Amino acid sequence: MKKSVFNFIVDQWSTVLPVETADLSGKTVAVVGANTGIGFEASKHFSRMNPARLIIACRSESRGKAALEDIQRETGCQSCELWQVDLADFASVKKFAERFQRECQRLDILVMNAAIAPRSYEATVDGWESSIQVNHLSTTLLSLLLLPHMISTGKKFGTTSRLVIVSSDVHYCAVIKDEVKESSNPIAKLGSKEYSTPEYMRNRYNDTKLLNVFFARALQAQIQSITPLTVNAVNPGFCYSNLRRSFYEQLFTNMIMYVMEKLLAWTSEQGSRQLIYAAVAEQDNEDHMKGAFVSHAEVVEPSDFVLSEEGMKMQGTLWKETVEILTKEAHQLKSILQEYLIG
Repeated sequence: MKKSVFNFIVDQWSTVLPVETADLSGKTVAVVGANTGIGFEASKHFSRMNPARLIIACRSESRGKAALEDIQRETGCQSCELWQVDLADFASVKKFAERFQRECQRLDILVMNAAIAPRSYEATVDGWESSIQVNHLSTTLLSLLLLPHMISTGKKFGTTSRLVIVSSDVHYCAVIKDEVKESSNPIAKLGSKEYSTPEYMRNRYNDTKLLNVFFARALQAQIQSITPLTVNAVNPGFCYSNLRRSFYEQLFTNMIMYVMEKLLAWTSEQGSRQLIYAAVAEQDNEDHMKGAFVSHAEVVEPSDFVLSEEGMKMQGTLWKETVEILTKEAHQLKSILQEYLIG
């Protein structure tokens, strides 16, 4: 599927459907990247569905506490709790997963929403370009470390857990250089200083959202068909967001984004409805949601590149490299993959 500027405008001006609802009684929901924007609004929606536990996870303790208080005050939900995790630090991700192992009995819905969009190269404490680590590597790592909890929940309670990876329709705009696509280590190339110049970083967010789509599809393909877990990637739409704050440092870009937001942007609450749809909709038709790209409250085709032979080849390469990188960071991941995946 191709997406033109005209398609984008039509989508943004289309009616945003009401939020999906579900009964989450007895269930545990975790939203990573929940202190602001669509993650915060999605958490408020979840809190109104009577979850047994709602874990809102973010990097900043002070911002997280403020978000938690807002959710409790606005919804009356007392089953929500704040957990800290910094996706720019693999050690923090592993610490979060270890805490979950100790303190939680089940995981029905995991929404991986945390993302950044830097305009210049910044290295994490682990030595990776920051958006490659936060948006892809750590998102993947935490998802895989929590995989046993989601699968065991489905088996124990006769349900199907949901893993929602927040991607974007900007993945349609991602243009990966041939030398990266043809490389045996495309992630390392993308994250190198050579491929993180200001010119490349202008489109880096698009690249990482493409990686999100590939990950959701690859993981679902690696899971046995009888496994009670649905993985999907979701487009929240073009929303007012602090994610683009680094874009405003340049006057011309600032003016363009201001006009675009005024004319086209949804509110964060409207965008969050897409996350809720991906997390709770079509429970009587799980196969339709497996490995899907969800946008505007329906399953749509991802980009032509994703569906192409070249894209499918790159998906396999990305999966292999990602697993190689992450098993070095978290040794327990190898046994998880061996037990739960078919590859």
